[in-house]
Parts: sequence; structure tokens; C-alpha cells
Amino acid sequence: MEDYITTYSKVHIRPLAPKPEEICIEDIAHSLSLMTRANGHFPRFYSVGQHCIHCCEEAHARGYSVRVQLACLLHDASEAYLADITRPVKQHLPKYREIEDILQKAIFRKYLGELSEEEKKLWRLLDDTLLYYEFDHMMGEKLMDCPGELKSHPVFDTEPFSMTEQKYLNWFRRLEKG
Repeated sequence: MEDYITTYSKVHIRPLAPKPEEICIEDIAHSLSLMTRANGHFPRFYSVGQHCIHCCEEAHARGYSVRVQLACLLHDASEAYLADITRPVKQHLPKYREIEDILQKAIFRKYLGELSEEEKKLWRLLDDTLLYYEFDHMMGEKLMDCPGELKSHPVFDTEPFSMTEQKYLNWFRRLEKG
């Protein structure tokens, strides 16, 4: 078996040693639109792509920089090449976290350059904020103390995969232009 995966656009990417030219936003948007949040345990399909879009929209509603908005959109992009592992399990898999970190940094570097500590802090906060509201809405479970009110108005419903993919690409293109 080769050490690469074949993506939607037929690119061969080596997730353990990614090259910038192997990372493709269309592959990320497509894959994340088809990938379920909560490891498939929500009562209906809700994608990682939708989650990323909602994080981006919240950053936009809060008036955060274009860079933070784009970081929010891309923060789970490594999952397009690795899949996801739930947080309670991932914390016990240091090698997986190392691989994910290498790939995620390569994606951020390609599209944003290096992120500042403040930019990282902001996208992580919004990731947790959306996680809180997703679980509250879908499962009636509050995973943590409420991280604060949302300024955006996310809809946590199933939407066609192609719609999520297109929204993701539209946000990316808008933010890429600055």
C-alpha cells in the first residue's frame, strides 16, 4: 500500500508529510461536507463542514479579522485527510495528535501563513462555543459552562451536501480576497 490517499480531485496526498501543492480547498470542502459531527451520534446528519462554516460566521458576526474568520473555516481541514477522532479518545492518542497537528499546520501555512497565539486562541474559543451550542441543540446536553451568547444565527439542521460544499467554498473565496 502506498503512503498516500487519493482525494476527491484525484490528488495524491501524503498526510504524514503533506506538500502545499497536494492540499486543495475543493477537496477539503467536499470531504468536510460529507463528514458527520459527533461521530454520527446526533439524531440527524450535521456535517463538519457546517460546523466550520458556523464557526466562520460567528467570527464574522463578532467582527474578528479576515484571518481569524479563515482560520475558523479551516480549523478542522485536516479531518478531510485523516478523519476525526472524538475528543475523549483523541486526548489519549499522542501520535495521532502529532500527525493531525503537522497536517493542520501545513493547511494553515498554505492559506494563512503562521497564526499568532491570539488568532489560535480565538478560533479555538469559537470551536468550543459552537460545540456547546451544537450539543445543546442536538442532544439537550450542556458539555461545559456556557461560553457566551452567539452573535450569529446558526441553523443546526441537515442540509444537502452540495449546499454545504458550495457555502464552504464561497466563504473561502470571499475571505481569500481579503
